[in-house]
Amino acid sequence: MRFSTLAVVAASAASAVAEDKYLGFNSGATTDAGVIKKQADFEKEFAAQQKLTGAPGVFNAVRLYTNIQPTTESSPEPIEAFAAAIKTKTKLLLGMWTSGTKSVDGELSALEKAIKTYGKDFTDLVVGISVGSEDLYRSSADGVSNKAGVGAEASVLTQFIKDTRARLSGTALKNTPIGHVDTWTAWTNSSNAEFIEAVDFLGADLYPYYESGANIGLNNAVENAFPIFETAMNATIKAAGNKPVWITETGWPTTGPTWNSAVPSNKNAEKYWQEVGCQYFGQLHTFWYIQRDSNPDNEMKFGLSPKLDGTPLYNLTCPSVPKKTTSSSSTSNSTSSGNGTSTTGSGNSTGSGSANSSTSAPEGVSAGAFTAVSKTTLVLSAVFAVAAWML
Repeated sequence: MRFSTLAVVAASAASAVAEDKYLGFNSGATTDAGVIKKQADFEKEFAAQQKLTGAPGVFNAVRLYTNIQPTTESSPEPIEAFAAAIKTKTKLLLGMWTSGTKSVDGELSALEKAIKTYGKDFTDLVVGISVGSEDLYRSSADGVSNKAGVGAEASVLTQFIKDTRARLSGTALKNTPIGHVDTWTAWTNSSNAEFIEAVDFLGADLYPYYESGANIGLNNAVENAFPIFETAMNATIKAAGNKPVWITETGWPTTGPTWNSAVPSNKNAEKYWQEVGCQYFGQLHTFWYIQRDSNPDNEMKFGLSPKLDGTPLYNLTCPSVPKKTTSSSSTSNSTSSGNGTSTTGSGNSTGSGSANSSTSAPEGVSAGAFTAVSKTTLVLSAVFAVAAWML
């Protein structure tokens, strides 16, 4: 009797926690043809992702790369994705572009205008703010070698985060978690350990497809995707200490060139979704790359529903089998500092576990156009501790 009751409590607790984990996609500022998105384009995209056939939950969150609507840089205006999110009730992981800049004043000005214009309808949707995207990777030796574009050093990003907190201190977003998005190799680089103290969360971009094998010791065929992802994730969680880790980019391309042993195809993208995505959905906040491609410069296309009609290119149904046992799901990674999380998008990177564009402009915007481990585990641990005591 006690066992049955505890089982019900455990199941209920796990379900409640899982519902607290965001499911979303990345969303660039342009279409894959380089056309700047307007509010109607974002509305169509956000509405479509919430009705994907076979999806294991409602994907009602998006990760953006910038707060600024392209072409308004001289007098920054809020990106039209904000109005679309309000219309479609879509959660927002805001992005601030920091590569190659000396200030985030423009990004913050656009954000302040949005707060003033939309008020609570907007601020209630914001789940986090990412100050920068893959800047540490781009400024690293690997990033320079791979010609990943202009990045930003940890000291610069730390100041940008301080500036952001100061500017938002008197607004409705004053308690919003502020973090940074980067590759797992950037987060696990000991030279960036001090920077981790400056963020509320770590956004991790993880792409087994782009791994060379040098970092993990496995070739990057799709059959090895889960152990590669798990190894990278666990290393990031270890580096994070008590800071929560979010999955801010991951996916497998459906078309494009073979990368070492990794072959793009619908079949392999489905296998990756089911063997990697389905293990982490509901466990960590997850922003998949991508519903419809938005980076014209990338040969690899990751879009899983390019027509935005709710029909995916492959089966999104998660297998009805127990999740694999991973060290990441049993690590006590605190989420007390908040919830929350932009990217260069998929481009070319070797061994970084990331998909990096060679441009230093936000995802889907040409350079010329733009001058925590699962709470489920913690709850279940407590439940089973009580079970042991009662028995």
